[in-house]
Amino acid sequence: MQLLTVLVVVLGSVGASSQDASTGGLSRVDHLIYATPDLERTVEWFQQRLGVEATLGGSSPDRGTHNALIAVGPATYLEIVAPDPRQQNPPHPPWWLHGLEKPHLVQWAVKGTDLEHVRTMAVQRGIPLGEVLSGSRQRPDGVLLTWRFTSPRQPVAEGIVPFFIDWGLSPHPATSSVKGVQLIALRAEHPDHRRVQGMLHQLGIDLAVTRGSRPALIATIEGPRGRLELR
Repeated sequence: MQLLTVLVVVLGSVGASSQDASTGGLSRVDHLIYATPDLERTVEWFQQRLGVEATLGGSSPDRGTHNALIAVGPATYLEIVAPDPRQQNPPHPPWWLHGLEKPHLVQWAVKGTDLEHVRTMAVQRGIPLGEVLSGSRQRPDGVLLTWRFTSPRQPVAEGIVPFFIDWGLSPHPATSSVKGVQLIALRAEHPDHRRVQGMLHQLGIDLAVTRGSRPALIATIEGPRGRLELR
């Protein structure tokens, strides 16, 4: 099986319309991770800017974080994640937790299946996707979510190259998250943009990467109160 036939993701440009995004490859984006030092304050900021209140998602005891979610498509969501003050010295904190001073997009995930094959093919092409792991968390309503993913603990190209996730039989988090917001576009910047673009091409991911002074994911989302660019 050729990797390209499994993983093609075509992402819209910043000027894409809501209709373009809903019918294009943005549907392959599983979720965007927006890290912040203060979950409550950032949830309030999104409510003011977009007009929706993020749904509390729960905590991850092994990572020392808690989150809130906003659906940005039928099976795509924005994860607002922050250090959980109730947890001390978690065993597996995310790479971005140390030194987190202000909110920003740190990583993203794309939908995948047969993740062992995906990782093997990527590593053979010189792209160090993390090992395939299993995860779980309990929603506030008691529903247990389980998933498999390529570990993002060692980010590839500072998080511009995504990790892959498979929710299996679990309900996708977007289905129980607040609705009314749409992901319009996703792009990236990186000082070594040609190398990063090459890795994405090897994975069959057509994400536009332009030269920038520092690595950055840039997402455009639209809600009841207008359009917002996150980076």
